This record gives sequence, structure tokens and C-alpha cells, in this order.
Amino acid sequence: MHKLRSLQYTIVMALIIVVSTGCASIINEKTQKINVGTSTGESVNVAIDGIPFQAPGIATVTRSKADKIITTSNPKCSSTTILPSKVDNVFWINILSGGAFGSTTDYGTEKMWQYEVSTVITCKS
Repeated sequence: MHKLRSLQYTIVMALIIVVSTGCASIINEKTQKINVGTSTGESVNVAIDGIPFQAPGIATVTRSKADKIITTSNPKCSSTTILPSKVDNVFWINILSGGAFGSTTDYGTEKMWQYEVSTVITCKS
């Protein structure tokens, strides 16, 4: 009887651990906020993947495997800044806890990708 209770306890605890560890599709939103600044602190009109934005400020971008391209036509600033995409650490935890099913869901929704939380556009004084 004691062994049966111990086994039941172990199974219940394992289920709680699996259910409580969320995958990137559950934890991450479809978008991510990124702090975009300029090296001079000057206000600059930029576009992130063609969508207009005022920097410095906080931009909301859609998560994707593709790098984000920040462009500006301001002659004082670098015309292009690349914001590389990388795999979020939550994805690796999901592989350990959820296996192939959860990881394919993360990949399909593209919520497994993340960008640096801040970037700086290089500008001349």
C-alpha cells in the first residue's frame, strides 16, 4: 500500500512539473518590446521592417526567425542597423519538459525567437 501511494505521489508531482513548465508559445507573446536609442540621444525617424518609428523610444516588433532591419534616412546616423534574431531560452526548457510536440508548436508560432531588449543606432554629433 505504501509503495502504491509513493508511486501515485511521484506521478502526480511529475504531472505538476510538466504542466507548470510552459513552452514559449504560452509564455511569450507574439510581439516583443525593444528599446531603440541613438548614440547621441537625438530624436530620429526610423523604420523597423518598413514600419515608421521615432527613436529613441520603445518599439513593438513581431517575433520571427528573421532579423529585424532598422533603417533611417538621417545623414548623421548609420543608415541600417541589424537586430539579430535568436532562440529564446524558454524554447530549450520546453524541449526538456515538453519534447517534440511543444517545440514544434513554438517553431510554428515563431514565438521561440527573441531579440535583444535594446539597441543603439550609431549617429554622429
